[in-house]
Amino acid sequence: MSELLLIRHGQATPFEADTDRLSPLGEAQARAVGAALAAEGVTPTHVLHGPLVRQRRTAELAAQGTWPAATADPRLREYDGDGLVRVLVPLLASRDPAFAARVAAFRAESGGPERNRAFQKMLEAVAAGWQAGTLTHQGVEGWANFRARVESALGDVLALPSGATVLAFTSGGVIGLMVALALDAPDATALNLNWRVKNGSVTRLTFGGGRVSLDSFNEVHHLPPELRSWR
Repeated sequence: MSELLLIRHGQATPFEADTDRLSPLGEAQARAVGAALAAEGVTPTHVLHGPLVRQRRTAELAAQGTWPAATADPRLREYDGDGLVRVLVPLLASRDPAFAARVAAFRAESGGPERNRAFQKMLEAVAAGWQAGTLTHQGVEGWANFRARVESALGDVLALPSGATVLAFTSGGVIGLMVALALDAPDATALNLNWRVKNGSVTRLTFGGGRVSLDSFNEVHHLPPELRSWR
């Protein structure tokens, strides 16, 4: 049997001008997950990461001296969250007055938990339309393409020889979709899982003989409470 460990990148900077970099908390989370895997005795045969800075940097900070060199896989890139917010949110707001009011509520929040909650409600609504194919734009990668590339990446991992241990540093949307694919669950499950994936978390899949099984989801026991976050 073989094992795939899906590791979400450390906390990034979602509300800043540059959203694709690790925050100081995110850097600490990346180091902690690497140290925890080393203490556990995990010896990867393959280390992968997506092309985003936050994905690559998490892999770099987590890396241990005995790990093989990491390989960038563009298929592990997160869905275009910036595009959803920058392009699809205004598009949906122009069509739906109730959603426009939700956007206004988010913009009225100055910060803290209430702003996070307002943002989450707005994002869930626009992501549902994006996934269903009712909300599209040529400048934003569609759900079907996102699903196809993630499924392709997962298929290549599952085709590896028996005894492989793969670490894949990626993002919540990719992790949620891979888990949904492994469970043969509906597409909507992928987004529901995505919302729960915490920064620096570990999700484990066992595979071999044409089968894949979910062993754990969203582990954060290796992170002390002060290092836990989900956005």
